[in-house]
Amino acid sequence: MRQFLARALQKLDKLTPDQSKDLFLSLSAEIERLETVLDSLSEGIMVLDKDHSLILANKFARRYLPPDITKMRNTPFWEGVRNRKVAAYLENVLGTRDKVEGWEFEEEFHGSMRRFSLSVWPLVHEGQISGSLIHAEDITERRSKEARLHRMESLASLTTMAAAVAHEIKNPLGSLSIHIQLIQKTMKANRIIYETAHPQGPPPGEEDASGLLDTIDKHLKVVNEEIARLNQIVVDFLFAVRPMNMDLKYADINILAKELMDFVSLELKQAGISSCLELDEKIPFLYFDERYMKQALLNLINNARAAMGGGGNLKFITKLSDREALITVSDTGIGIPDENMEKIFEPYFTTKSMGSGLGLTLVFKIVREHFGEISVKSSPGKGSAFTISLPLPQIDHRLIGGPK
Repeated sequence: MRQFLARALQKLDKLTPDQSKDLFLSLSAEIERLETVLDSLSEGIMVLDKDHSLILANKFARRYLPPDITKMRNTPFWEGVRNRKVAAYLENVLGTRDKVEGWEFEEEFHGSMRRFSLSVWPLVHEGQISGSLIHAEDITERRSKEARLHRMESLASLTTMAAAVAHEIKNPLGSLSIHIQLIQKTMKANRIIYETAHPQGPPPGEEDASGLLDTIDKHLKVVNEEIARLNQIVVDFLFAVRPMNMDLKYADINILAKELMDFVSLELKQAGISSCLELDEKIPFLYFDERYMKQALLNLINNARAAMGGGGNLKFITKLSDREALITVSDTGIGIPDENMEKIFEPYFTTKSMGSGLGLTLVFKIVREHFGEISVKSSPGKGSAFTISLPLPQIDHRLIGGPK
C-alpha cells in the first residue's frame, strides 16, 4: 500500500478528477479497514507523536481512558491518566525513550480491580524516533487462572504426604496425650497423699511439695495445649488432602447466613466487633453442602475476627448477580499486604503465630468443590473482603407449545 501511494503521489498532477476520486476512495477504504482491525483487538493500542500527545487509540484503549483524553492535543499523554502511579511511570519511560515490556499495575474499573500489563516501544522512521507505541492488555483472568492452577498444584502435592502424616504424627500425638493424662492423674493422687500426710503444711525446714506439684501441673498443661494444637494441624491437613464427599442439596443460603451469625454473635460482641447482616432475598435456592459451606464461612468469619484485634465492624452480605450468587465477608481489620495477596490460599502460608496456614486453603477447596470461585480485595490498615461466588441452579425451560 505504501508503494502504491508513493507512485500515486508522483502522478497526482496527471490524474483525472475521476482517477483522483478513486484514489481517495481506495485510501479511505484502506484506512477504515485498518481502524476496524485495531478496534477488533482485545488489547489496547495507543500511538503518541514525538511530543507525547495521543494521536490514535483503538476501541479497547478508549474504553479505559478518560473520555476527554483524546481531545488533549499538544499535551503529554500522561497528564490525562487518572492513575498517578501509571502517569509517573509513563512520564519517566516516554521521557527517556526507553523500551519496556510487561509492566503490571492494578486499576479499579466499574467497581472491581483489574490487572493490566503495559508495554511501550519507540516508533522509529528512517532512523529517527517519530513517536511511541503503547500496548495495554487486561491480564486479570490470566493471572487469576495462574493463581488457581498454582493453588490446585499445591493441594495435589499434599496428597502424597497424607498417609505418612497420619501414621507418623497423629498416632504418636495420641499416645503422648494419653501418657500426659496418666501423669496428671498420678500427680493428683500424690497431691492427695501429701496433703493428707501434712494437713498443717510441711514440717519446719522442709520444702512445700504443693508448690512443686503446682509448677509441674502448669508445665503439663502447656504440653497438653501444644499436643492439641499439633493434633488440630494434622486434622486440618488430612481434611485438606482427602476427597470431600459432598452432600449437595438445594437450600437457602440466607437461612444458613442467619444461623451462622447467630452462632458467632456473642463471641464477636465479646471481642468488641459489631456485625451487620445484609441479605438479598431475591437469591434462589442454591445447590450446596450445608456442613462444608458452614465450615468455609466460619473460617472466613474467624479470620475477620482475628484481623480486628482491637474491635471493628464485620459485614456478611449476600447478593444476586447475573449468573451467580455472591457471598461476602468483610472486615475493618489490618488488611493484607500486597506481597501476600497471591499466597493467602496456599497451604501453610500464615501470618499468625498460632495458625496452621490451612484455614483459607480449606475455604478455597470447599468453594471449588461447589464449582464456585473465591476472590479477595484488601487494603492494608483498612480491612479485607472475601467474596465467594456460587453458580445459580440451572432451570429447564420448555419450548413454547411443547409438551407439558
